[in-house]
Amino acid sequence: MNTKRHVLYIAFLFLFWACMNEEKKNTAAGEPSPATIYYNGDIITMEGSKPTYAQAVVEQNGKIVYVGQKEKAVRQFKKANLFDLDGKILIPGLIEPHLHPSLAAIMLQNEIIAPYDWKLPSKTKTGVQGQDAYRKRISESIQSNAKKDELYFIWGYHQLWHGEISRDVLNEIAGDQPVGIIHRSFHEIYLNDAGITKLGIQEADFANNPQVEWAKGHFYEGGWLALVPKMAPILLEPTSYLEGLNSMSQLLLKNGITTIAEPGFPSSDFDGELQLLMKEMDKNPPYDVYLIPSGTQLYGMKGGNKEAMSFMETLDTTQSYNRPNVVFLPKQVKLFSDGAIYSQLMQMKEGYTDGHKGEWMTPLNLFEEQFMMYWNNGYKIHIHANGDLGQQMVIDLVEKAQKNNPRENHRLTLHHMGYFDEGMTEQMKGLGMEASVNPYYLWALADKYSEHGLGSERAKNLVALKLLTDRNIPLSFHSDFSMAPVEPLTLVWTAVNRETSEGNRYSQDQRISVYNAMKAVTIDAARALNLENEIGSLRPNKTANFTILEENPFTVESTRIKDIKVDGVVYKGKYVSNSKS
Repeated sequence: MNTKRHVLYIAFLFLFWACMNEEKKNTAAGEPSPATIYYNGDIITMEGSKPTYAQAVVEQNGKIVYVGQKEKAVRQFKKANLFDLDGKILIPGLIEPHLHPSLAAIMLQNEIIAPYDWKLPSKTKTGVQGQDAYRKRISESIQSNAKKDELYFIWGYHQLWHGEISRDVLNEIAGDQPVGIIHRSFHEIYLNDAGITKLGIQEADFANNPQVEWAKGHFYEGGWLALVPKMAPILLEPTSYLEGLNSMSQLLLKNGITTIAEPGFPSSDFDGELQLLMKEMDKNPPYDVYLIPSGTQLYGMKGGNKEAMSFMETLDTTQSYNRPNVVFLPKQVKLFSDGAIYSQLMQMKEGYTDGHKGEWMTPLNLFEEQFMMYWNNGYKIHIHANGDLGQQMVIDLVEKAQKNNPRENHRLTLHHMGYFDEGMTEQMKGLGMEASVNPYYLWALADKYSEHGLGSERAKNLVALKLLTDRNIPLSFHSDFSMAPVEPLTLVWTAVNRETSEGNRYSQDQRISVYNAMKAVTIDAARALNLENEIGSLRPNKTANFTILEENPFTVESTRIKDIKVDGVVYKGKYVSNSKS
């Protein structure tokens, strides 16, 4: 009898130990975390080809575990917490697939004087137009805010709104105060004499660079890229830079964004930018950052294309380069075709009405070498391309690559796509290419570009989105912050209304449906990053990232979509109110 009791006792202890061990494992895995049922509002899944609604979505351990009827959710998850939406709208977390934290940090920490108003977390920077008004504003800003012997940056200049500017003009306005006027495009800068002296640069440093006008203090496209490393110690000063990143985080929450990606990391300083970005992300703001290396920058930094690619191969596997909320996307790269649309330096097939020329950001022989290397090594390639000639050059290379080394599902994505035509989209469809566009170009540029550079027909047909959606070409929207406000619903509004800054409605035949526009900031934005199986729609096993809106973008007047307020976000199951932004 004692022997039997002893055996039973041992068995009981073993069973108890096994249960406790299993509970510990489950706790470590997060399984006992209570579920949360979201209900009592329009829940829009963004699954399928039209708006689809659910009564409830259930989150557990940061994952979606159920989407469907509320009654079934309550029955299945008896101990769940209840989140009453109180009539608000729940959609998948909004995604910004092309944003540059470094540019955001620089812009938001420095002075902003642009053609139009810019909304910041706590205030609005009023826009200014006209040469005299602009020069007066920058003079007042320098006198009020610049610190002696420190380089003072002002972002937002554009010659079509502000008139011509030069080194001599800045010398007259700023005197001995070092000043840098950063162009609206973030592809150009003007420096005065004191600014040039402060940076310690010489004309000989740029002797072989055709995109530098030394006498004007003007550095653009390749000249800008060559100058940025010289400015990096100032632009990346930790205290100010982190203030800029914090402002960016506030804007992302305010506008309901739970995922951002930077195609083209770094801008200037790989280690410096990454360390500062991770410092901001160590605060656990309610969004994830995905990084895509810049083949162009790393080519220079690592001493060649093969060296750049070898370095890229280590990024997504090395812990020091990644965090739970900062991740390098594997086998993806960013390349650069033609110049900036805001500078009117994109390459156009029919040229410009005033006779000026576009620019290539990468010499064409080098671009083809880079393109073919990454294509043949199985990379998803993201390409900055604005003008129809800049895009056509890429399309022709894709056709050449497909003949020599066919690839299925390569998902090569053109970014920005300022101006293109129907024939180009037919080619894109046949070649399996995809599009990530900035529809804000039409709002910001169409009126001025009708009068200057492009002419009426091309300017009024900037970012002709229906040419893409009619051919089922995967389409995402991005701000390329600060080329547009980091406001996904503003991009949606622009795409479905095609209204300009002056209230003109152009190329109305190129308006797209609200559903296609909302896909471009949710599920198709996820696809642009190869993340559509993780985020972008409401489906079990996806990450529980949600955006909660005050109104339904599918039922309000289309003209009001940009005015819909964001209540807050749910990031990996945790609700964060917008009142904190």
